[in-house]
Amino acid sequence: MTDITSQQGGSRAGAGLKLVLFSVIGIFLFFVPVTIAEKSTILLDHAATALATQLRPIAVTFIMLLIAYGALSPFIRGTWKKNVTETIFSLLRVLGLVLSGMYLAGIGPESFFAPDMLPFLFDKLVLSVGLIVPIGALALAFLIGYGLLEFTGVLVQPVMRPIWRTPGWSAIDAVASFVGSYSLALLITDRVFKEGKYTVREAVIIATGFSTVSATFMIIVAKTLGLMGNWNLYFWTTFVVTFVVSAITARLWPIAGKDHPADRDQPLPAGKSRIQTAIDVGLDQAQAAPALLSLLRDTFLDGLRMASLILPSIMAVGLLGLLAAKYTPLFDILGLTLYPFTWIAQFADPMLAAKSLASGLAEMFLPAILLKDADIVLKFVAAVVSVSQVLFLSASIPCVLATSIPLSFRDLIVIWYIRTALSILVTAPIAWLAVSMGWLA
Repeated sequence: MTDITSQQGGSRAGAGLKLVLFSVIGIFLFFVPVTIAEKSTILLDHAATALATQLRPIAVTFIMLLIAYGALSPFIRGTWKKNVTETIFSLLRVLGLVLSGMYLAGIGPESFFAPDMLPFLFDKLVLSVGLIVPIGALALAFLIGYGLLEFTGVLVQPVMRPIWRTPGWSAIDAVASFVGSYSLALLITDRVFKEGKYTVREAVIIATGFSTVSATFMIIVAKTLGLMGNWNLYFWTTFVVTFVVSAITARLWPIAGKDHPADRDQPLPAGKSRIQTAIDVGLDQAQAAPALLSLLRDTFLDGLRMASLILPSIMAVGLLGLLAAKYTPLFDILGLTLYPFTWIAQFADPMLAAKSLASGLAEMFLPAILLKDADIVLKFVAAVVSVSQVLFLSASIPCVLATSIPLSFRDLIVIWYIRTALSILVTAPIAWLAVSMGWLA
């Protein structure tokens, strides 16, 4: 009996060591900015940047192999004819493969090679996402495999469930997105959803409400619009607006109607505090977790699969969206549907605001580019809305569609529209107040 007890104690101690050690490694890799060569960002981003710059030929070859696999595998496996959406995106991925080859070979119409077209899509988005997703997938094993998810979930459940209708561990998705990348956050969401720890509705709330662009992208938006002098005001306003809008959309159609059999939260055991329960469930997960190498392999393969589907979609959908914004009235027409909200917001030129903000559906940077000469209130609102809308065709929508979460293209467009309209209405009063108080000038 003593031997059994000592073995259990030793096993529990080993689980505690794994929980602490691997969780610290995961937190450090995902959430702690490190300054290297005067650039401050997380280590995953440093690694992807180093590969893209120092080993560009190898990185480009790797990216092209992923794009080719993502474009051709649906036709090899026959999944391209599963449904209409899958057929359309399978064909678009083939177009993405062709466009990638054209860009690297320098062949094609001159308009495709404008700095904000194929060069922007491949060098700024595809190369970055294609490297950071597989690298991040390796780091993900430390973050979600050994109890941190379960430990955090119990601790913050009293906040997450009543406000955002999601489990406590979804807080990790939210932080991973703002500090790291929406692609990494979606990788976490997809993995946890496939493990059965999210219902469909919870996964949809997280994928469309938390998985926005990172602080790194926000810096680029702020620089473009001349808002770096108001960085703290901009960052925290964006943070608050994004999650306020997410709390509202979680209660509206189409998200509210998604499958949600019951909350998956476990009640606290009798006589145990929340912190003790959090430690216990974390230790249980660490004790039951597979070997590290096995988990690294599984998450890395997940990352490769997701990247292979995302990358050709970014090239094809991104280019079509950018061309539509530049050469057609499509987003002008779409902007008419946002006009009532920009008029209520009392912008100096509500029609310009509506059309420019509508272009964010194609690419989140477009409103910043189109409104860089606008007045300070509209620039500030555009900077916030471009992030809080979460969804855009050049990257995040293909990312969501590449996951296992059952979301239709129509659902994503509706959610984008609702988020954009609400973001305008929530941000505009903050911008006007900031100007009147002298915080924004």
